Amino acid sequence: GESRHYEECGGSHSKSQKERREGKGRFSSYCRKALQPASKAKHFCKAHAKVLRRVVLGLLGLAYLCYFIAACYLNFQRALALVVITAVVVFFICWELFQKHCGAKVLLLLRPIGKCFQKSWPWLKWLLWVALLAGLIVWLVLDTGKNPEQLISLGGFSFLVLFLFACSKHHGAVSWRAVFWGLGLEFLLGLFVLRTTPGTQAFQWLGDQVQYFLGYTTAGSSFVFGNTLIEDVFAFQTLPIIVFFSCVMSILYYLGVMQWLILKISWLLQISMGTTATETLSVAGNIFVGQTEAPLLIRPYLTDMTLSEIHAVMTGGFSTIAGSVMGAYISFGIDAASLIAASVMAAPCALAMAKLVYPEVEESKFKGKASIRLSRGEEQNILEAASNGAAASVGLVANIAANLIAFLAVLEFINAALRWFGEMVDIEGLTFQVICSYVLMPVAFLMGADWADSPLVAELLGIKIFLNEFVAYQQLSTYKKNRLMGLEEWDGNRKQWISERAESITTFALCGFANLSSIGITLGGLSSMVPQRKGDFASVVLRALLTGMCVSMLNACLAGLLHVPTEVGDCAVFFSTTNFSSTSYTMYTCCKQLFASSVLQNGTLSFTGSWAEQAESVLWLKECCTYYNHTSC
Repeated sequence: GESRHYEECGGSHSKSQKERREGKGRFSSYCRKALQPASKAKHFCKAHAKVLRRVVLGLLGLAYLCYFIAACYLNFQRALALVVITAVVVFFICWELFQKHCGAKVLLLLRPIGKCFQKSWPWLKWLLWVALLAGLIVWLVLDTGKNPEQLISLGGFSFLVLFLFACSKHHGAVSWRAVFWGLGLEFLLGLFVLRTTPGTQAFQWLGDQVQYFLGYTTAGSSFVFGNTLIEDVFAFQTLPIIVFFSCVMSILYYLGVMQWLILKISWLLQISMGTTATETLSVAGNIFVGQTEAPLLIRPYLTDMTLSEIHAVMTGGFSTIAGSVMGAYISFGIDAASLIAASVMAAPCALAMAKLVYPEVEESKFKGKASIRLSRGEEQNILEAASNGAAASVGLVANIAANLIAFLAVLEFINAALRWFGEMVDIEGLTFQVICSYVLMPVAFLMGADWADSPLVAELLGIKIFLNEFVAYQQLSTYKKNRLMGLEEWDGNRKQWISERAESITTFALCGFANLSSIGITLGGLSSMVPQRKGDFASVVLRALLTGMCVSMLNACLAGLLHVPTEVGDCAVFFSTTNFSSTSYTMYTCCKQLFASSVLQNGTLSFTGSWAEQAESVLWLKECCTYYNHTSC
């Protein structure tokens, strides 16, 4: 009975298992049928991926074309920036397609011309150099005829190059091709930015866009800290910009935009100057990122790089500033176009001077290597990239805040100690800034600053070298604000601001990380990447620091040589339209013109020049006297 009962139970159990299996089979069959269209669609997409990609890109391109035509039709002037950006992108896309499909054929066709050119190059090279030198001399004679003070900047430029050559490690091994091409590219970039209308307008537009872009930081910082703090407190006003900029740079790296841009710039420098791919790539990266971030681009290659290449990498870091802190300096009121121009101009100059001070005497493993691979970030998506960028900037912000507190406190202590020592021998007001203003005054004058402005420029230069450029730019922004507010130039024996020319020279001279505190940052950053080469890094860092300082000064000399004074305009028109409720630099300049034309004889006031024809000259003079002191008042 028991066995029969067991069989019945076992039989019913096996029957239920069979039914379940059949049910599962029917369900999976039903699922397969339901998912069959999706599976077919997936296989179709895989099989026709290239065609589908082209169709999607074509549709997106067509949509953009319609948008572009509409924007140009509605207001072409408003859409001018869009036209320029589109033209640049289209050019590079066409160039990439041309290289891919027709590059090899064109090179084959041009080979006979190339051979002929190589044969003629020995004498053609000298002819080209003579023509360029003659052209430069003629241009200098014509250009400096009206403003002879520009020749001082030219003299300063020549002196700095000769000084660096005197400091060269191997005088006989200098690659003059790299030196002359680097200085030539720097000069052409300066000429384009500071002298040509398209260059001035392009960089001014770029600077304005950066300022507008950085303005969006307020949306985040005001939400976190409140409007009162971000308006009144420096830390909440300036430092959040670094967080925002770092976040944006991280997104651009994730998308590959920064790598593409750095590769294009490094390719131009590499083919013209004959430098190796690794050192050129790092220096090009320094235009956008800091002295420890740029070497990360070439991290796998640092182990095998020569001492000359390491010196070039370090010099690039010392000669430029990072994009993140550039945003902070722009928020101070420093001219954005000048800062961008200084960073771009510093790249070829840094490579040239690095090869002058530490020429290549070893056999580089990267010589003749066309390019090296740049890896993208490890982030999985754009949101992670943005988050990592913002998080990474926290350390930088804390570092800047801590350094500012420490350096300003140390500076105040040094000044107190120097005043105490000075008072012992009846020297009043002895400070670190005063010492710098005397020691570095000849350097400031050689860069092109007026003799009256040289002490203040030298003071800022000293702060930049011995403390950091952040503190120096803060002080420069104070001088600039004083000038734009139209304050009196002299307050007793103290100068309240420097001229527009001196401002421009100082902006370029301060644009670099070449200060004593950066030695530790550079050595720490590179040693963490390649610990076994710590000794090599330490052996070249001081030479690289000196080269980096001189690169910023060379840029400043070029800014002084190419500076064009801003024309004030018709002062009579200005006076007739202003209400004299507040001062400005234009009012200060026009009042000084009016004071200079006034003549006081036997108690009678008269005017010379065009002011004599103005009926309201006396009234304007009275208004000027309410703000400024003069004997005519």
